[in-house]
Amino acid sequence: MDSLITAAARALAAGDALGALKRVALRDDPPALALRGIAMSQLGEHPRARDLLRRAGRGFGAHETLARARCVVAEAEVALAMRDLGGSTRPLAAAAATLEAHADHANARQARLIAARRLLLLGRLAEAEAALAAIDTARLPPALMAVAELIAAELALRSLRVEAGRAALARARDAATRAGVPALQAEVAQAQATLDQPAARRLGNGSEQALRLADVAALLASDALVVDACRRGLGTGAAWQSLARRPVLFALARALAQAWPGDVEREALIAEAFRTRRPDETHRARLRVEIGRLRALVKPLAGIEATARGFALRPSGGRSLVLLAPPIDGEQASLLALLADGAAWSTSALALALGASQRTVQRALAELEAGGRVRAIGQARARRWLAPPLAGFATILLLPASLPIE
Repeated sequence: MDSLITAAARALAAGDALGALKRVALRDDPPALALRGIAMSQLGEHPRARDLLRRAGRGFGAHETLARARCVVAEAEVALAMRDLGGSTRPLAAAAATLEAHADHANARQARLIAARRLLLLGRLAEAEAALAAIDTARLPPALMAVAELIAAELALRSLRVEAGRAALARARDAATRAGVPALQAEVAQAQATLDQPAARRLGNGSEQALRLADVAALLASDALVVDACRRGLGTGAAWQSLARRPVLFALARALAQAWPGDVEREALIAEAFRTRRPDETHRARLRVEIGRLRALVKPLAGIEATARGFALRPSGGRSLVLLAPPIDGEQASLLALLADGAAWSTSALALALGASQRTVQRALAELEAGGRVRAIGQARARRWLAPPLAGFATILLLPASLPIE
């Protein structure tokens, strides 16, 4: 490796992308192309970076398996930054195995961290946690240690283990300070800010109260019956009944919780659950059926009483009832939470992360674009979606699979 390549690599490791480009910008040999690609990715030119890395990978000979594996890892990291979450993960796994076989442990662990971050973005939290646990983090360089601790922190916070998340963020801050990379330090600072931002709202008696993540965790651990509009379910302590796949039943539960300790008129419940303003006998019959289904599901936690006007929710054991709502209103809250990271997402990546069809996501994006809440860049398959950060809110509870308790 010549001196210019070595100097460019050291500049990239320190986060000095422009310094690296000054040394290799006019060179087209594979090592220089790879370093140019990494520098362009640090500058946010991700499509150009991916093209350079692919050219570098093709330029290395068949016997240069280590260099080609490094290009695969770098390209996978660029794809993650572009929120290109489709495609097979086998090339990245093969590259990690090749790097391990050649004793390039730092890059092999970086490949595995990329795989864990991808799982985290897709909401596959159990798999992400298992992938992170399989990585030997004891000898990671400071920059990779900061990334590993950021992943651990988000896993903890999305499971409402707030103290564990706080400790992981402190370790990430120390590692980022040792690494001396400003972008990494800013990412850690942004993650730490979520601890003090409103993550949900407590509704009741015509008022609302903003709650931080620690407050939400304490509320869910209390004896109160919580109807949770963030996770779409209800429970108390360790007992939990998910209604995420039963939208009509959850709509009824939320309406009943909002009126507690009072009742809700039948016509109001029909309008809330069935989206109609002109109920007839068929709607009233369907309401009785759905109330019966809801009553059976929540029987261990609460009862549903018929009143002269309609129905009322009665928590078991004389418990109080709390309605927990997301920090922002709207059916597209999870979509906005994903876009709030500032990255440009493709429609297919959003559909993968949300577990929805691309057509459903396209309709939601069109509505948000009409309201000026998101914007599109590019055309056709190159189209990407952006949204301004949701300043003042923590969107942890709005992200897909935020709390897999089912």
